[in-house]
Amino acid sequence: MNILDDLKLQYKNGDMATKLIFWNLLLFAIPEIVFAILQLFHININYFNYVALSNHFSDLVLQPWTIISYAFFHGGILHLVFNMIMLHFAGRLFVTFFTQKQLFGLYILGSLFAGIIYLVCYTFLPSLSNQNTLLVGASASIMAILFATMTYQPFMDIRLALLGSVKLWHIAILYLVVDLIQLPLENTGGHLAHLGGALFGFVWIKFLQNGTDLTSGFNAIINWFSNLFSSKKATPFKKVHRNPKPINVVKTASKIVTKDKAQQQIDEILDKISKSGYDSLTVDEKEFLFKAGK
Repeated sequence: MNILDDLKLQYKNGDMATKLIFWNLLLFAIPEIVFAILQLFHININYFNYVALSNHFSDLVLQPWTIISYAFFHGGILHLVFNMIMLHFAGRLFVTFFTQKQLFGLYILGSLFAGIIYLVCYTFLPSLSNQNTLLVGASASIMAILFATMTYQPFMDIRLALLGSVKLWHIAILYLVVDLIQLPLENTGGHLAHLGGALFGFVWIKFLQNGTDLTSGFNAIINWFSNLFSSKKATPFKKVHRNPKPINVVKTASKIVTKDKAQQQIDEILDKISKSGYDSLTVDEKEFLFKAGK
């Protein structure tokens, strides 16, 4: 198994947080490489002008996709690495209580809500109204995921390497305080988006506790598009005729046993992944799982 196959296997068997991390990494690496090569030919294109969220509503009208796309692009390698570590951390906590689809829905809707907060503040706050800025980064979506989990389970114990055991609300409030302190100092738009994401995570849980899942409509749309563009076609009904010849019971049983053993091995490998992570698998186990997934 080569590195590409290993990455494909990790993506295929990974949870939604893992898939989001893959998307963010690719959407950082590919444009950086492509436009760096173009600069060698004196072709200078700032792709952020097409994917980042401007602070002007007029720009959003011309580029409506940027209200979502900004959450998948980053301004630098350190920005990307820190956000992906936090996405992995917050995502693992979130799926302890909620589903993978809810995680994806909250990531998208959190970025949407945070983007609106960012636009409204830059439009109506006098100290910000005359500025021109662009917003990129997954931080607002991550804050939505983190604060949703914190609102639902604030006293969840988190073990940190140097600090020992702390409560989840300690971590969430620390991030909130840092954003509030830095709000007037630097990256004002980014901190406004963080606060918007945190607010949406809180609101999402409160609606959910009252019986309304704000991500259900979004996920229904995603499912509809997924089914619409699915390459799989429904199998037409076929009339089945009974074979008059006696069935070889021994041979059939043998096939069933063989299939059960293979399935049992897959289940054991998946259990191992859930307990110790994908990296704990041996080379033979990774190879077997990759072949079984084809």
